[in-house]
Amino acid sequence: MTETKNPKNKILIAEDDPISRRLLEVFLTKWGYEVVIATTGTEALQLLQRMDAPRLAVLDWMMPGLEGVQVCQRIREQKDRPYIYLLLLTARTQKEDLLKGLESGADDYLTKPFDAQELRARLHVGQRVLELQDNLTLAGEELLYRATHDALTGAANRGVILDTLRRERSRQAREGGSFGIILLDLDHFKFVNDTHGHLVGDAVLQETVRRMNASVRAYDTVGRYGGEEFLIVVPASEKAGLIGLSERIRLAIGERPIKTDSGDVSITASLGIAVSNQAAPLDSQQMLQLADDALYRAKARGRNRSEVEVVPEPSASEVPAAETVPVKSVSR
Repeated sequence: MTETKNPKNKILIAEDDPISRRLLEVFLTKWGYEVVIATTGTEALQLLQRMDAPRLAVLDWMMPGLEGVQVCQRIREQKDRPYIYLLLLTARTQKEDLLKGLESGADDYLTKPFDAQELRARLHVGQRVLELQDNLTLAGEELLYRATHDALTGAANRGVILDTLRRERSRQAREGGSFGIILLDLDHFKFVNDTHGHLVGDAVLQETVRRMNASVRAYDTVGRYGGEEFLIVVPASEKAGLIGLSERIRLAIGERPIKTDSGDVSITASLGIAVSNQAAPLDSQQMLQLADDALYRAKARGRNRSEVEVVPEPSASEVPAAETVPVKSVSR
């Protein structure tokens, strides 16, 4: 009785002998596999390098072009691709030959003439290995995500955003140019927690990050700096661009209330901007201090506004000094 075909069970047969190839195809199709055929080692490698490549492969050792062991070696050199379970099919029975096959990267081998049920059992083992491999990959990705992102908001965590700032400063030191940071703090956030509870406060933080992410460019990084304070690293940007981005974020947060289980909650943000340019490069700590000073000034001047602090380019007759350039905005 033919089993129900599962289209996800894609398998490659690489076999130049037409009789052996047809026999394999009949069995594998009967067992529910979606069969892909290659008649040379070179063709097999090309098929296994495709984005939709089969995750299981039965490779004859001796083929035109590349041999099966060479295909195994080439596949194992590709570290950034999903794992492929490789089964060598060979008439060789010498122990040193079988060891060579396994050392080339094959997961298993089967000698010709093969027993159909033994082949089926070994392919089931291969499917279990692939399932375990995929589960390990997902677990590793989840652990990496948890280690690098804030658990509540999904923004980069403090360690990652500060490392991003340091790396951008190092890039500037090598390549020149200008970049900046924006330090953002939600206004009267304690009042939200005290009035509506911390669950609502959490919802406000989550929606705030969503609106920030929707406002920044793909290569800008939003990170949670602490509490209701966020740091945005903005590569390749001059003062004017940073001011525009800061205002876009500010308006996105404050232009409409945030819907929560306890009703709509209105929130605004104050933002401090610091710029490091080629004429007056700043290290990470200097930038954070300037952004914090600008943020403090935004709070003192009524909140719901952006302030920028830069170090102007020095002239021949003066020593560099901090310059404050306020961004006027209508208080909401």
